[in-house]
Amino acid sequence: REDGAGTGQPWLCPEPGMEAAGAEERRVCGCCSGLSWPRCCKAPGTKKKAACPGLGLFYTVLSAFLFSVASLFLKKIEDVHSVEVSAFRCVFQMAFVLPGLIYYKTGFLGPKGKRIFLFFRGFLGSSAMILLYYAFQVMPLADATVITFSSPVFTSLLAWIFLKEKYSIWDLLFTLFAITGVILIARPPFLFGSNVTGIEGSYTDHLKGTIAAITSTVSGASTFVIIRKVGKSVHYFLSIWYYAVIGLIGCVIALFVMNEWRLPYCGKDRVLLILIGLLGLGGQIFLTKALQIEKAGPVAIMKTMDVVFAFILQILFLNHLPTWWTVGGALCVVASSSGTAIRKWRQSLKKAKQNEI
Repeated sequence: REDGAGTGQPWLCPEPGMEAAGAEERRVCGCCSGLSWPRCCKAPGTKKKAACPGLGLFYTVLSAFLFSVASLFLKKIEDVHSVEVSAFRCVFQMAFVLPGLIYYKTGFLGPKGKRIFLFFRGFLGSSAMILLYYAFQVMPLADATVITFSSPVFTSLLAWIFLKEKYSIWDLLFTLFAITGVILIARPPFLFGSNVTGIEGSYTDHLKGTIAAITSTVSGASTFVIIRKVGKSVHYFLSIWYYAVIGLIGCVIALFVMNEWRLPYCGKDRVLLILIGLLGLGGQIFLTKALQIEKAGPVAIMKTMDVVFAFILQILFLNHLPTWWTVGGALCVVASSSGTAIRKWRQSLKKAKQNEI
């Protein structure tokens, strides 16, 4: 096969059983990215290297495990405010993203028409992180994790409101399931009475944590809608950059206003802070890699392992058995989020088949 593009002379792949002129010289085939004969893609008996099946799902499970361990370490920190933990997380994000911005030459502000969207993405995303960390500190680990899993349901609702995307009766049913699960976890006194069991600390803190977790979930869903609105016109490194910079600025201002800025007194807490940053960064990397090589539907379903790991870690290391109310709420929320993911996945497959036709 001849291919003289960019070389000025043709390279020939010899037919089987024939010797090329100048056989002592390694010839390069132009049909397969520079592999030498007979290892080229057209050589008899050669096979294309297949991707490892299930690798994307393995990355998803690993990401869920890293996020769950980071949440466990957050529960173990004693004298550090959740806002300060968020500030350390933002510093790690900036350190990771900065080399990527320089390498891809994206700049630090983004396109002029998209900066307002990037600002709100950073503000809402960092607010969701701070509120989630607060919820982890004041309520059971499994309860806060389960509430955050209602995010796909709220994303569908907000996309219907702001992006005019289709919202069917199935989406409404999944939304009701998610709300039911959150109610079972929060257990408001006007429905369940004043004697609420299976919570950490006072019911007031439990209620504050529930409100923080719900607000975090809605804020996180809003960031997905903004990212969907922006589309591929902005590099994803810029999106993470705004998230980290705005989050760090907001955390520093809030810490000085609350007079909570201080380094941990205990060496253990300092180590846990570093580990939370590293584990959170690792979880994001593996989740991104999973979405690059696997469809979003299976990844979203497999991500429910977050809930499983949260229950296991809470029982093993925090000695806190979840109540049946929490288990029932978890089943409702996981069913709603999984149903939403499966439905979106099937819609994308159907659309892809129609495009092929």
